[in-house]
Amino acid sequence: MARELETPLLRSFVTAVRAGSISRAATALGQTQPALSQQLRKLESAVGRPLLHRSPSGVSPTRAGEELLPYAERILSLCAQALTEAGRALTGHCRVGLLEDLAASQLSQALADLARLHPDATLEVLDLSSAEMRGAYDAGNVQLVLDHVLDVPGPPRWTVRRPLVWAVGQGVDLAAEPLPVVLFSNPCIWRTSVLEALQRADRDWRVAFESNSLVGVLAAVRAGLGVAALMPANLEPAMACHDADALPTLPDVELGLARHPRTEGDPLIDAVETALRRTI
Repeated sequence: MARELETPLLRSFVTAVRAGSISRAATALGQTQPALSQQLRKLESAVGRPLLHRSPSGVSPTRAGEELLPYAERILSLCAQALTEAGRALTGHCRVGLLEDLAASQLSQALADLARLHPDATLEVLDLSSAEMRGAYDAGNVQLVLDHVLDVPGPPRWTVRRPLVWAVGQGVDLAAEPLPVVLFSNPCIWRTSVLEALQRADRDWRVAFESNSLVGVLAAVRAGLGVAALMPANLEPAMACHDADALPTLPDVELGLARHPRTEGDPLIDAVETALRRTI
């Protein structure tokens, strides 16, 4: 019999990873902890590899879990979009401004999937500086913006907090003093927060490389130049830090969604906003 990935099992897995705890995930899903644990074991059996590291402090994805996670999130997003969007046709043009770190994540894929469901609609993703984004938003040329909450060009109608995670270059000694760090160039909202986290942990550090783009930061980490703080969606499996105590806990990032007031009631913009909220 062919193996299948059941969406309820994928939902249990994604919720457990996001919650960092089987008990918290069970509460979020309205299930008992034993029932959720059974579902996770069933998924691991279907995949054929352990998906979670389990410890008294919680759970974290294994290498196989990190590889499965983006697929699981996309499958769940597609199922939700298909149920919502099937049977209605959307038209028009929607421009979405995304923080570069988000544009490189599954958000762009979710928007592409939405566009596929509605071939008569055009979706455009823009990655602009904060000043350029504000000008485009004020002119009505960008309908939705998802960015750092302090940088969104209009009053945020929705906010969410997401963690940062450490990305570790191959061969980097996490006990090195000073620790080689790969940073986003200024201006970067979380750069200061990352360095403050190292300072609170009494870790000496040095800037090994810096770039104003996600592509540059990822290239430096792949080259083994140091460690970097990334959003989980941009963490490549080979970069995952498997020693939770080797580096200090990183701060959360607060994201905000702004929608141009002239788009209220537009079915296409409604659908895109729903897809962004669901995916992030």
